[in-house]
Amino acid sequence: MAQQAEIPGGRVAWVDYAKGFCIVFVVMMHSTLGVGYAAGHEGFLHYVVEFARPFRMPDFFMISGLFLPLVIDRPWRTYLDRKVAHFAYFYILWMTIQFAVKAPALIADNSPAEIARLYLLSFIDPFGTLWFIYLLPIFFVVIRLTCGLPPLAVWLAGAALQTAQIDTGWMVPDAFATYFVYIYTGYVLAPRIFRLAEAAQRWPWLAGGCLLLWGLLEGMVVFGGYSKLPLVSLALALFGACAVIAAAALMAKSDLFRPLRYCGRHSIVIYLAFFLPMAATRILMLKSGLIADVGIMSAVVTAAGVIGSLALFWAVRGTPLRFLFERPEAFWLSPKPRLALQPAE
Repeated sequence: MAQQAEIPGGRVAWVDYAKGFCIVFVVMMHSTLGVGYAAGHEGFLHYVVEFARPFRMPDFFMISGLFLPLVIDRPWRTYLDRKVAHFAYFYILWMTIQFAVKAPALIADNSPAEIARLYLLSFIDPFGTLWFIYLLPIFFVVIRLTCGLPPLAVWLAGAALQTAQIDTGWMVPDAFATYFVYIYTGYVLAPRIFRLAEAAQRWPWLAGGCLLLWGLLEGMVVFGGYSKLPLVSLALALFGACAVIAAAALMAKSDLFRPLRYCGRHSIVIYLAFFLPMAATRILMLKSGLIADVGIMSAVVTAAGVIGSLALFWAVRGTPLRFLFERPEAFWLSPKPRLALQPAE
């Protein structure tokens, strides 16, 4: 593996753009599928969601592993604080919030004992949309424990798990098997990924041509019905992640897409809170009948999920409610760093 010195520290513009791209597509997926299910038919955004499905979450995990080489050798207490306790705090907090929001519907069909069981079950089986931040600490600990092993052997084991398409019905082992190879790829190939982004910025026309070719091939495989085949899904995810990185590197050359970068800088904020404005807007759109087209409705709900979660973040900054997005000092295992809000990297 390349030396850590080759990996830049601090904020890197194209990384924020890539994270922004990923989080917007995550919100779009939940919004579009939710609207389509409620409306009883699909819209044009369903095709976008399907196109992005092979690489949407793999890219998010790959980006999450990029800066891990910079912290992998920190003392265990510090490492567990930044990479486990940080996400555990937000998972427990927002899992409880989501559960409380859905509680009225659960009360109608379940006894108090069953509701309590479902809540406790959320500690071992991720609840709702929060499974990503549930899995991250597990991945971070496994990578720390295996950092002394040959990287190729670990990567091949991860690839084998992904190819096996394990389906036990329990999200933790299933999602681990599906996505570990991608976060490990980001970790072990971080220097090469940064060089890929640099190359895209150095030769933008070549990068643009490659992206066009990739898009055509991606569409042919996805809409041809081959994207879920073993090995094909792994290849699509890796190439798709590289495409997102190249596109993000190109976007970073201009201020035109600055809002997307802002979303990337606050991706954890959007990920935690988007379900609230998304669900509220979907219900409003469906009941009001203001928009009949499912695709346009899905786009409006997506925008509401992103902007609404950021609006909540802006509203609670500097107030006692800032604990929603900022881990209180009482929940730190080691001295609190200068930055209060740790990005999900």
